[in-house]
Amino acid sequence: MTQGEKQLDHSTLTAARLLWDFHRLGHCVVPADGILVFGSNDLRVATRAAELFHQGMGKWILFSGARGRMTQDWPGTEAETMAQVAIDAGVPKSAILIENRATNTGENIRFSRELLAERGITLHEGLFVQKPYMERRTLAALEVQWSDISLQVTSPPLTIEQYVAGHHSWDEVIAAMVGDLQRIIDYPSRGFASVQDVPASVLAAWNDLISLGYTSQMA
Repeated sequence: MTQGEKQLDHSTLTAARLLWDFHRLGHCVVPADGILVFGSNDLRVATRAAELFHQGMGKWILFSGARGRMTQDWPGTEAETMAQVAIDAGVPKSAILIENRATNTGENIRFSRELLAERGITLHEGLFVQKPYMERRTLAALEVQWSDISLQVTSPPLTIEQYVAGHHSWDEVIAAMVGDLQRIIDYPSRGFASVQDVPASVLAAWNDLISLGYTSQMA
């Protein structure tokens, strides 16, 4: 825990784990036409995409993302930076597509669709790779905004403790999960995403975390 972080007691950690488990889908990954990676500040997502490519889970990888609030100081866009991680992991450049304009999930979907159409690539089955706590929100968006494909969503296979260790602060990850659950709840009425069934225990944990001040990523 870094200086200035909120103290994590047992109940707070339990609430955080409930949100973590809800956000992750547990899809059993099977081969798809291609692998699509939406913008991220966590390069382990790109490493996971490269692993899946080498396992034969997709013929190509599309990386989508410009720069965001947490990546504005990167020398390249999120898509370009993640693509380089994949190349360093042995993915051929010829198997990589880069979309570097998107700044949110809706644009990730829109611009990725446009890029595939421009390249004459028809996507029937997509394997989407995200941060663990963004799996469900990504699925919900795709079910509405890219509803004509078969899709699965996966992420680096990490516990919340493994995800935080050496990479992120607890405050950052918990606040992100709280904000993503707000969007999961609010976005269906705005036409952005499908309705997700949120268990009462998850809602209670979410409200507990809000009351503790983990609200920096809420809209």
